[in-house]
Amino acid sequence: MFALVDGNNFYVSCERVFRPSLNTVPVITLSNNDGCSIARSNEAKALGIKMGAPYFQVKHFEESHGLVALSANFALYGDLSDRMMSIAAGLGPTQEVYSIDESFIGLDGVRGDLVDRSHKIRSRILQWVGIPCGIGIGSTKTLAKLANHIAKTAERKPGVYPDHLAQVCNLAALTPTELQHVFEATEVGDVWGIGRRISKQLTDGGIKTVQDLVRMDPATIRRGWSVVLEKTVRELQGMQCIGLDDAPSPKKEIACTRSFGHPVIEVSGLTEAVTEFASRAAEKVRKQHSLACDVMVFIRTSPFRKDAQYSRSIVVPLRRPSADTGAIVQAAVLGLQAIYRPGYKYAKAGVMLLDLQPDSVVQGELDLGDGDCADELVDKTRLMTALDTINHRFGKGTMKMASAGLDGERRVWSMKQERRTPGYTTCWDDMPVARA
Repeated sequence: MFALVDGNNFYVSCERVFRPSLNTVPVITLSNNDGCSIARSNEAKALGIKMGAPYFQVKHFEESHGLVALSANFALYGDLSDRMMSIAAGLGPTQEVYSIDESFIGLDGVRGDLVDRSHKIRSRILQWVGIPCGIGIGSTKTLAKLANHIAKTAERKPGVYPDHLAQVCNLAALTPTELQHVFEATEVGDVWGIGRRISKQLTDGGIKTVQDLVRMDPATIRRGWSVVLEKTVRELQGMQCIGLDDAPSPKKEIACTRSFGHPVIEVSGLTEAVTEFASRAAEKVRKQHSLACDVMVFIRTSPFRKDAQYSRSIVVPLRRPSADTGAIVQAAVLGLQAIYRPGYKYAKAGVMLLDLQPDSVVQGELDLGDGDCADELVDKTRLMTALDTINHRFGKGTMKMASAGLDGERRVWSMKQERRTPGYTTCWDDMPVARA
């Protein structure tokens, strides 16, 4: 048995923890540079605001319906996510944190009423963290994901599903007849892993509901679509095909990219941005105990402007696999200098670390007295550990590369100011909920 704990409208719920006055008004959170909507409250969804909708297309709701648009505060969301996941772990013996707001819990060996236990965990998360969530339970991960969708929909849209399935839904506790009615009331596009394109293909073929999909022969699905969809069908039929991954494998690539708050023309501004992006990527590589073999850097103009267009990327190989911020930043800046062309208004840049490998296996070298690379042979693990420790304790950017620029200077590439109420800040002292 599996349970999926999912925070409702997570980013918006995090904002409402510190601003209870937003509980009854439509709220959206915006992506980097306030580009588009990445989270919507139920009230905003009722206005017809779609996920990913550009902000300029929904801005008029601020005057007509009192819409509140907030810039994303990812540091806050990550902290609240850690608190929520630590409480959700009490639901069962194993846990897989699937995303910032979703967590699969293995329920093998858990005795008693799973629905009652889930309601208690849900109430604890709401009281201690302030985040409302839905919990779905099923014999497979796909069924648990579907049960979570039903639990949240039943609460948000009464009448679509039976009332007792709201907030916590256990599909394994339903009778065959009840389960059939629930499947018939659910569109096939609501199933985990079925996107818009496949959903349209299935609908055009007469497979419109989950019940229609469950009745399909998995072998036929595999021949007509893919083995991935076949696994989805088998999971809906109760056969476990996707196990619980409580120790996710390290990433093979790590990227840090941003859109600029204002167009950047000079190479100095791009150098500052690329330095900061490379530094962040290097920190992430060290966090998962990996080394990078190649550094890719790119710059591009905005395709939405009528200015001259330019887009270019380059891969700079490192002499040896490294997680040293200095080596990675140097490679990124050299790549930037190679692809930079003056006269363009650059809107975005990024750094990606490629061909990552574990830092536990390193190819050794002989020191043959080559002065050009003698410094690269020095083990800088302790230096990087000290750098990460200081930045973690005193805040990001406390210590950084000189090419990132001075803190007192206004960075032309930095993102727009957060769209928040003047004088309003979020800190844990303002938290209006009980603590564990």
